Amino acid sequence: MSKYIFHIATVEIPVSNLDRSVEFYVDVLGVEVEFKGEKNAMLSFQSKGVPTIFLVETEERNSLSFVNSNDRVEHSVIDFYTPSLKEFHESLQEKNVEVGPLNINQEQGLGGFGFKDPDGNLLSACNVLHQGQ
Repeated sequence: MSKYIFHIATVEIPVSNLDRSVEFYVDVLGVEVEFKGEKNAMLSFQSKGVPTIFLVETEERNSLSFVNSNDRVEHSVIDFYTPSLKEFHESLQEKNVEVGPLNINQEQGLGGFGFKDPDGNLLSACNVLHQGQ
């Protein structure tokens, strides 16, 4: 462990319409609004050690995602944890959120899926916890 860095404090996400994005993240992820200004907002899961989400309104049209140069699969930059993966996937579909296929390893029961926010930022959900989480 680093003697200087202990965890990720905040994840910053670019958005084109702050009000629409705050509504989306509160509704979809269940976060609470800690602060909302004219062009940015801080959202919190209200859980110790879990990063806050800082939405920043911008005119730039770059979405969060990247393509793996090995297999050409598009990846998200942020994975959210849920123990209820299938139920969360169904909930997003009911809310008309753009979601990818639910991928679960049948032997281990572990998996995930991608979904997009209103700006096309690719996010992911998984049911995998790593040591120390």
